[in-house]
Amino acid sequence: MRIGILKLAVYIATVFFMGGCVHQELVLPSLPGANVRQQSSVDVSDLNVTPVGESIVSRIPFPVDEYRRLRQVGEATVKGTIYIEDSTGNRIYGKQTRLYLNPVTSYSRQWYEESYLGGRKMGKADPRLFNYLKFTTSDAGGNFAFYGVPAGRYYLIGVVRCAQECGYDSPKNIRVVKELIVAQRGTLSIDLYKAIQ
Repeated sequence: MRIGILKLAVYIATVFFMGGCVHQELVLPSLPGANVRQQSSVDVSDLNVTPVGESIVSRIPFPVDEYRRLRQVGEATVKGTIYIEDSTGNRIYGKQTRLYLNPVTSYSRQWYEESYLGGRKMGKADPRLFNYLKFTTSDAGGNFAFYGVPAGRYYLIGVVRCAQECGYDSPKNIRVVKELIVAQRGTLSIDLYKAIQ
């Protein structure tokens, strides 16, 4: 009897964690004069969000040929620091947070324009997309590095968690995105940051 209850508890925990934990994320659009919006999302910046009861933007069909042309292995390095900067110039670093490089395609540009800039909800991403993302995790000082990156254009994406130091009553996840161009070889040093008021 005790073993049966233990198995049930393990099963419930597995379903909960494998299903993905939803949290609140504060999205700060990059456009001047844009309104700050709060929305529910998952850690991978809305790549798999299907909210209930809200208007959802349909994704364009996954452009197989466009992705097939992308190289998966390269010789470049992308490194830097992720942080947000408050109105007094203080930096709040993204400590041990996950970052990823998303190749710029018609598919990812729709996400960038509709979700990141526009603050709209997106339908579930095609699972084939995850074959083309590159992931890393920052250290305790917000420093990160990607190795073996192919040349091309990417969205560099990460999240900084901030609470009272940013003037919020409860912790918020602030998503930061920057478009960048990676050369065929060498190291691109770039800080991923956003100023907040």
